[in-house]
Amino acid sequence: MAGAIIENMSGRKLAYIGGFLIICQVACFMMGAVFAPRPNNTEQHLATKCYNAKGNEEKDAWFVPYGPKPCSRIEDISDKEILDNHITADNVVFAVRMPPRRLSNGEEIEFSRWFQNLIGVMNLDIEYQEEENEPSKQVHLMVDARLGYRNKGDKPGEWKEYAKSFEARNLDCDIDEDKRIDGYYYNCSMLPLFDLGALHHDFYLLNIRLPTVFLNSNNQVEEINENLGKLVDIWMIAINQNGGFTKVWVSMKTIFFPIIIFSLYWYWRRISLLTRSPNLLEKTLFSLGLSLTLLNLPLEYLTLSYEMPWLNLFNDIKQGIFYANLAIFWLIFAGEHLISDSGVGEPNGLSAYWKNLSVVLFGCMCLFVFDMCERGVQLQNPFYSIWVTEFGANLALGFIILAGISAGLYFLFLCHLIRKVFLTISDRSASIQSMSQIRRLHYQGIIWRFKFLMLTTLVAAALTVIGFIIGQVSEGAYKWDEDLGSTLEYTSGFLTGVYGMWNLYIFGLIFLYAPSHKKWGNEDTVSTGEEVEFDVTGSAANQVSDQSEMSSLTAFIRHQATD
Repeated sequence: MAGAIIENMSGRKLAYIGGFLIICQVACFMMGAVFAPRPNNTEQHLATKCYNAKGNEEKDAWFVPYGPKPCSRIEDISDKEILDNHITADNVVFAVRMPPRRLSNGEEIEFSRWFQNLIGVMNLDIEYQEEENEPSKQVHLMVDARLGYRNKGDKPGEWKEYAKSFEARNLDCDIDEDKRIDGYYYNCSMLPLFDLGALHHDFYLLNIRLPTVFLNSNNQVEEINENLGKLVDIWMIAINQNGGFTKVWVSMKTIFFPIIIFSLYWYWRRISLLTRSPNLLEKTLFSLGLSLTLLNLPLEYLTLSYEMPWLNLFNDIKQGIFYANLAIFWLIFAGEHLISDSGVGEPNGLSAYWKNLSVVLFGCMCLFVFDMCERGVQLQNPFYSIWVTEFGANLALGFIILAGISAGLYFLFLCHLIRKVFLTISDRSASIQSMSQIRRLHYQGIIWRFKFLMLTTLVAAALTVIGFIIGQVSEGAYKWDEDLGSTLEYTSGFLTGVYGMWNLYIFGLIFLYAPSHKKWGNEDTVSTGEEVEFDVTGSAANQVSDQSEMSSLTAFIRHQATD
């Protein structure tokens, strides 16, 4: 009987391997907790109010807060200034330059391409006015936004257009009863404005206009942005991935990528040396390793030289493929060690799991469609957001909640399967007592190792589900107007720890569940005191028949069920 390495390896060697993997897991956690900063960096920018003398007639000019040709600033939008200078909303352009002007050793600080992405969230300061009519609690805000960029080698003051759009946003505002006094601000919801999948340029300039009229599709003039109240300031919250965290993350990918590729090559080579064809569990494990290899692919290095706004979407697709393979593997891994209630024998390939697999694939497909509706469209228009309408916001929030509930239900179902596996093994263990001492010790060792591996799988599944829920909530929290700090707290150590756990767990499975090609001993070798694998099959016929099984434990369970 060939069996798997985990069943044939001595306890001492297995302890060494387990200890090494634990040390590597601790190292992965420490890389994030000690060497990496927090995953995301948040910075607030107060928009500069620029005076646009031509109003709606001026569409192509850039309004820059500072630099060689700064705009004419409006220091304070007060009633007297508006009356004296005849300023209207169409004469005001809110300008934000990112990053803000800061000098370090005489040089202007620019964005680093290690930051990977940039997300902009807008927050409005609307002042309460007792003499005026109270603005509507929900305002349908129309925003004329334009985003430009320049690099260090460009001419001073020269800006190139990156994207522009005329977008709608729903603004919700309210105020406490004790603050209905002039000078206090309304509590207004934050509005997602843009999402850049790549941070390729050194400087960015954002011009925001809130026009009062626009031409509809029938070339008719419509009044917009009414009942907004007295808009005093606009704050822009810029969120980007921390460069230090990106370096640690990509370093881990660079380390794990060749390791997993080599282990897959070694694993499949050992399977190909067998006289039988690979079984379902072996194919599923190999597919899981391929999905992890795709996830480990460090494409972030290319962003240092090329602009790749599609990388975030591609990373989401890679992660979705990995999650699907991981969920399918766990179902099959547990199911291959169960005996069906309708009969005994080996399940008939994937067809035996079609109900469970269809649910997993349907959930992954829903997440893919949701991601394409958001980030897929943003490749053409970074100002687009599915959260801008009440229906879209409810749909997006429903997807996130449904994804979290589905992940939790999947974990509970996996716990149920593992419990059934343990009960199945306990039922079959009674027959071990009638075996010879060598065979009994052999199967007891196999059962103990398998139970330990299943508990490790349960821990890995729990951390994966927690990481998945945190990732969904952290990405959408700012879009439904929640402060990340008050919603949840997660550290770089947890993220790098879970990522390292995936690689180490799958690497351990590939190694331990590879076919064993060692020579077997027999009961006469016990007296030598050597740690060898024992031939517990008892006959050559059993050895031949068990060649069709990857696991001695699987063969033992089904053999007992047949008896």
